[in-house]
Amino acid sequence: MNITGHTLEKVEDKTGIIVGDRYEFILNIEVDEDDELYSENGVYIKVIIAVQGTETRLLQYNIFEKTTEKFIDLLLEEDEEQLLLDYCKQHIG
Repeated sequence: MNITGHTLEKVEDKTGIIVGDRYEFILNIEVDEDDELYSENGVYIKVIIAVQGTETRLLQYNIFEKTTEKFIDLLLEEDEEQLLLDYCKQHIG
């Protein structure tokens, strides 16, 4: 999996459930054809990150097909989740 770009938006938590700041990333990704995430239409991942002080946490992510906006019901492997978190940490601010 290769992250090729992103959009970022700070999200207000009107419920006050999440302490700190919350951000939504839309990550454009490329995957090999033999990867279970692969789609001819392309794939993106919507990621919610929480930042409190020096701690940054991955709250959730959802995977979608680009052109159809179809939800892809798959879980990423632990190293892929870490890749998402590391990428988002680098691009907040």
